[in-house]
Amino acid sequence: MDYPFQPVPFTAVRVTGGFWKERLDVNRSVTLPFALSQCEQSGRLENFDLAAQVLRRRSAGEHALQFEPRTIYPFDDTDIYKVLEAACYVLGSRPDPALASRLDAWIARIAAAQEPDGYLYTFRTMHPDSPAHPWCGPERWVNDPELSHELYNAGHLYEAGVAHFEATGRRTLLDVCLRNAELLWREFGDARPRLAPGHAIVEMGLVKLHRQTNDARWLKLARIFLEARGPGGPRYNQRHERVVNQLEATGHAVRANYLYAGMADVAALAGDHAYLAATRRIWEDVVSQKLYLTGGVGALADGEAYGSGYELPLDGYAETCAAAALMFWSHRLFLLSGEGRYMDVFERAAYNGFVSGVSLEGDRFFYSNPLVHDGVAKNNHGHAGRAPWFGCACCPPNLLRTLAAFTAYFYAVRADSLYVNVYAASDGVARIGTTRVRLTQLTDYPWSGRIRLQIAPEAPATFALQLRIPGWARGEPAPSELYRYDDSTESTWTVHVNGEPVSAAPRAGYAVIEREWRAGDSVELSLPMPARTVRGHERIDAVRGRVAFERGPIVYCVEQPDLAEPLAQFTLPSGTRLSPVVRPNLLGGVTALRVEAGPAAAFDAVPYHAWNNRGLAPMCVWLPVAPVTIPQA
Repeated sequence: MDYPFQPVPFTAVRVTGGFWKERLDVNRSVTLPFALSQCEQSGRLENFDLAAQVLRRRSAGEHALQFEPRTIYPFDDTDIYKVLEAACYVLGSRPDPALASRLDAWIARIAAAQEPDGYLYTFRTMHPDSPAHPWCGPERWVNDPELSHELYNAGHLYEAGVAHFEATGRRTLLDVCLRNAELLWREFGDARPRLAPGHAIVEMGLVKLHRQTNDARWLKLARIFLEARGPGGPRYNQRHERVVNQLEATGHAVRANYLYAGMADVAALAGDHAYLAATRRIWEDVVSQKLYLTGGVGALADGEAYGSGYELPLDGYAETCAAAALMFWSHRLFLLSGEGRYMDVFERAAYNGFVSGVSLEGDRFFYSNPLVHDGVAKNNHGHAGRAPWFGCACCPPNLLRTLAAFTAYFYAVRADSLYVNVYAASDGVARIGTTRVRLTQLTDYPWSGRIRLQIAPEAPATFALQLRIPGWARGEPAPSELYRYDDSTESTWTVHVNGEPVSAAPRAGYAVIEREWRAGDSVELSLPMPARTVRGHERIDAVRGRVAFERGPIVYCVEQPDLAEPLAQFTLPSGTRLSPVVRPNLLGGVTALRVEAGPAAAFDAVPYHAWNNRGLAPMCVWLPVAPVTIPQA
């Protein structure tokens, strides 16, 4: 069994222009080499060398030898794995002998640090006589339910190993993964002791191993780790209740979203309806009460955690990794259901609270993504504004690997249906049944809502083309009542096939066109993009009396350089008018919103994802609105 809706592989889709080409090109040419160098220069890779040296020299008789780690955290191994995974995705898209050789050298150093029984965790191996860090615990695994991250490291290792094998056909890293997984099977395959990973992701990694090897043990082991949770554990790492009985998103947001994505994997591959019901129920809780307008989640800096319902402070945490994990989770729920609302949330996060995590230049990063900043506070893990790297560097490699395989989210197929989920200038090939279909998108989305899709099956074929009609085009900023537009009228979107209008009322968020397709057919989707004023649910204290601006999938903010008066003292007058304006020389070329707020106040609002690319300055997404004065009789 597997997901009923299957994504078209990222290697089958190539961006050719526009927003995502710019971001993916920078990711490949700047962010990847920068991250490779950071991992080498920061000591993360050296940790593997020190662990290997301890193994080698102790076996030769130096029984007291051990080394202090070169980095801060026991999960620093995963930065190596995530960067390696991203590099493999780049290799899968285009050959690069120099990069492949560099990765081979990395993998050899990783393999040398693996203990004979398959254990791989540099902080313990390089310093075996006593814990090198208080999180490690005196013995293997004992602190994993809390903070050791041994299984978290394993999960990222497995994802990298599968990516490397798929990109190169070589087993060097995959065999490291399988030796480690065999150890986990020996330790935990009988479901005793009941050890619940303190930081989920090993479950997703094991599922990838299962898919790659067709070994049922890895799917069973993923389920064992999920079933080990609750009741009575801490909510911080989602161990308070059995996963099938959990009702809401709670605790550390990245751990939570990785867990819920892992539940979706088990629901799909094991056909478990209880898991499906639970993960969908929790997702509903997020989009109904705990989702920022930017698609960010995890409002609380304390514990990097979900807050209570409607607890969405403007200066909230909204970790970049949490937005990425929400995208992974939402995409999986789409693959289970075929419902467009999941990809609507994916899109909201992708264009706003996720891609905001990396600068336009590709070498400066946000860990947290607040919706307001005073231009001074060091809220970004000790940095004011974007940082070149972090001691806890989970976010930059997560951005890197997600963007490197981003085209995997563009299309999906099921039986005789082709789903178009991401609109971007691109070429791709999908297989529908036995028919190979070439797809070419011509569009300037997200700045324009005009999409032309050229369809060229290798032979005439009948199938249903399913075009996602985004929630914003249907007058819904979110698939809930959490946010609303002042004018929530559905846009008058249209579809033409070969120049002729067609009627295609949305089903589950998609306009469905079923016909026999032939080479040369073209579909034009027009999604009008009015500038919209957004208001939050009355129970969100932080946005009461405030408004935000959107156009299409883009959330806007106001930065001090675009405002004549201090942003902290600014109040938006009533009767404000919005109009889109193309600014080719602003922030790499964007469509801004011209805000006309009375005869003396006119300024630009800029895309939220691009804030803090012109230096450090105050920023705000939700602007206070002057109260309407009602004349007295």
